[in-house]
Amino acid sequence: MFSTGQWIFGILFFIAFVIAIAYQYRKDIKTHRTHYKGTIWILIAFIGFIGMIAAIKFIFI
Repeated sequence: MFSTGQWIFGILFFIAFVIAIAYQYRKDIKTHRTHYKGTIWILIAFIGFIGMIAAIKFIFI
């Protein structure tokens, strides 16, 4: 399906992407703490909403 060169490229791209994202996050961590306080509650509400939809699906279907 994939050649060896494509696998190597994919793995190296993934590693470089993760390193770049981690570097940028560390650079912006002070800004994130200042401007995005309380966003964890939005994440918890979103996960709860998705869980509620899944529960309703399993209960009624």
